[in-house]
Amino acid sequence: MIHVHHLEKSRSHRILWLLEVLELDYELVVYQRDGKTQQAPASLKKIHPLGKSPVITDGDLTVAESGAIIDYLLQRHGQGRCQPSSDDSRAWVDYRYWLHYAEGSLMPLLVMQLVFGQLPKQSPWLIKPLAKGISDTVSKRFLAPQLKQHLTFINQHLSANGSFAGPWPSGADIQMSFPLQAVAAVQSLEKYPAIAAFVSQIEQDAAWQRVVERAGPLTIPGQ
Repeated sequence: MIHVHHLEKSRSHRILWLLEVLELDYELVVYQRDGKTQQAPASLKKIHPLGKSPVITDGDLTVAESGAIIDYLLQRHGQGRCQPSSDDSRAWVDYRYWLHYAEGSLMPLLVMQLVFGQLPKQSPWLIKPLAKGISDTVSKRFLAPQLKQHLTFINQHLSANGSFAGPWPSGADIQMSFPLQAVAAVQSLEKYPAIAAFVSQIEQDAAWQRVVERAGPLTIPGQ
């Protein structure tokens, strides 16, 4: 039996989505964040030393990191599903690229946006104006332009291809789901219609709807 160690307001919904797509049996183990620090509970460190989610256990194996979990599940249980054939060189390269791009390039920007957005709220009242000035400057001069560049790039790919790589939903689509749903939760996607369509396609997917029924709707940290 696969156990999914699921932390609220985390990236593990996409792992549940893959499991539902593959129609695999799994047990959901839910952890709540600390109300003050918003950190994961210490009990999650009993599963993996870093105490992060998602983490799965499959028998004696413990697998962490979303991309590694997706790779593991598809190699061990996928039977060729949710990924392009290696015979299709372009789709195979696209699949690998987006699988790694999600956490390697896009998520660091979103995390920085979250951190700097929370900076004024978490600062002592005496320095709140300074903290807000720093936050606004970093956002305006660096984060917003970079995010616009990335979203334009993603939108162009989806406009041309409809999805990220391979049959819907591929492991790359599943990996990219969280950052794009996170973006959709905090800003309008009017300028990025292909991304908006992709997020809508996720929400209409029957396997995703089963995830929401079982684990509740996706919630984004800081929201």
